[in-house]
Amino acid sequence: MTFFEHIRLDTVDGIATITLNRPEALNSFTDTMEGELVAAYDRTDADDSVRAVILTGAGRAFCAGMDLGDGGGAFDVWTSSGSAPDGARSHDDAMRRDGGGRVALRMYESRKPIIAAINGPGVGVGITMTLAADFRLAVPAAKIGFVFARRGLVPESCSSWFLPRLVGMQTALDWMYSGRIFDSEEARASGLLHSIHQPADLLPAARVLADSLTRESAPVSVTLTRQLLWRMLGESHPMRAHELETLAINLRGVSSDAREGISAFLDKREATFPQRVSTDTPDLFAHLPLPTYRQPGTSR
Repeated sequence: MTFFEHIRLDTVDGIATITLNRPEALNSFTDTMEGELVAAYDRTDADDSVRAVILTGAGRAFCAGMDLGDGGGAFDVWTSSGSAPDGARSHDDAMRRDGGGRVALRMYESRKPIIAAINGPGVGVGITMTLAADFRLAVPAAKIGFVFARRGLVPESCSSWFLPRLVGMQTALDWMYSGRIFDSEEARASGLLHSIHQPADLLPAARVLADSLTRESAPVSVTLTRQLLWRMLGESHPMRAHELETLAINLRGVSSDAREGISAFLDKREATFPQRVSTDTPDLFAHLPLPTYRQPGTSR
């Protein structure tokens, strides 16, 4: 187990767990936590023994939002913070980049599936940071709130991009406009949560899900699939998916992973995939511009 200042990271049987570790402050979000979360996802991406990542909190809360220890002037301090992590200033140093957004973008770029195990209240950045996870599990008592308008603020952590895609525009607007606190059942019914579990069962359920997603799949294929599905959310036409999938299937079809996967299927045995995410993942998006294939009778 690796202890940072405000988080900890441990890996067991191929599943890494990142734990927000400020239980005395309900795991409220800090500059330090921001930088450490980015660093932790860097580590899990680089570690080929890691197949999936679970994000959770220590104690009775998942994350109570930004640490507001400086009172009403918290954002005065935040915008001028000399302790901001590397990469947290804009290119001309004029503004402090949104810290939750930096974490969400790093999660979006993750090469490993991410499951958020929301073990208690998740408010503000404490819920928006989970939107870039692939799945969200929670306990019944996990009160959730996108409370920004009630604090005179606006949504962050790229949540204006993620949330409508997850729950639809009307639900996103309801939660964001009102800033109201709602329960796990409403979150599950709206599609924000994958499932709800009793506290003692939450992490075991997250581990079972992580294992079922990745144990029998080629790690490089999981990485590329994650990239394709997330990035295609922003495309306006399926032709872009066709171009990238054509490139990917050509590259993967001749790979040693594909030969092993097909041979194992025919031999009725478990596959042992030889390729590694850190060294063998092709960059599909570096091959731009890709050829445009014309469909008969169309302008594309």
